[in-house]
Amino acid sequence: MERELVTYSELVNSNNLKDSKIYLFLKRAMDIVGSLCGLIILSPVFLIVAILIKLEDPKGKVFFSQERNGINGKTFNMYKFRSMVHNAEELLEQLQEKNEQSGPVFKIKDDPRITKVGKFIRKTSIDELPQLLNILKGDMSIVGPRPPIPREVAQYTTYQMQRLLVKPGLTCYWQVGGRNEIGFDEWVELDIKYIEERNLWIDIKLIFKTVFVLFGDKTAS
Repeated sequence: MERELVTYSELVNSNNLKDSKIYLFLKRAMDIVGSLCGLIILSPVFLIVAILIKLEDPKGKVFFSQERNGINGKTFNMYKFRSMVHNAEELLEQLQEKNEQSGPVFKIKDDPRITKVGKFIRKTSIDELPQLLNILKGDMSIVGPRPPIPREVAQYTTYQMQRLLVKPGLTCYWQVGGRNEIGFDEWVELDIKYIEERNLWIDIKLIFKTVFVLFGDKTAS
């Protein structure tokens, strides 16, 4: 049975949301330092991946920018390395009936739109690295619910809208705990669990767990 919608202010007042000024300050400081260090250290990876993407599909761009919903539903452009053919969005409608994910999210195994380079960078989560720029800009945080697509949010129930109460993140419980093996309802539960319990210690633990995903996650696709 669906739990009653809890508003942002109610979460703060109930102390379920660790939203102190100190926590938010330290979280933002960690985001800035972490994203800057990541961009500098991983710059050789960015260059190599960019070359490989252009060699396989010269027509498309290296980076893929997509509108996503952030905190309180505010939209922003999220960056990823392009892992699909240049006309992937045009082919989406033809594949909707093959969707294997529950809820409004679209995901299928062996998506024919994914390039060879794309399969590798998705498997290792390298395709997500450009989101370090979103984190530096302040659109995202290192840890938080994954930012949804507006067409998915349009189908959300009021309960599911709670995912938008905080700034979205690069990693979360879903990202390190099973990803595509987790149904959408459980995904929402994990996000709300994070929102209600989040603190710096949880953020740090999730960041360290995410490092292992970079070495290949069997549930990534």
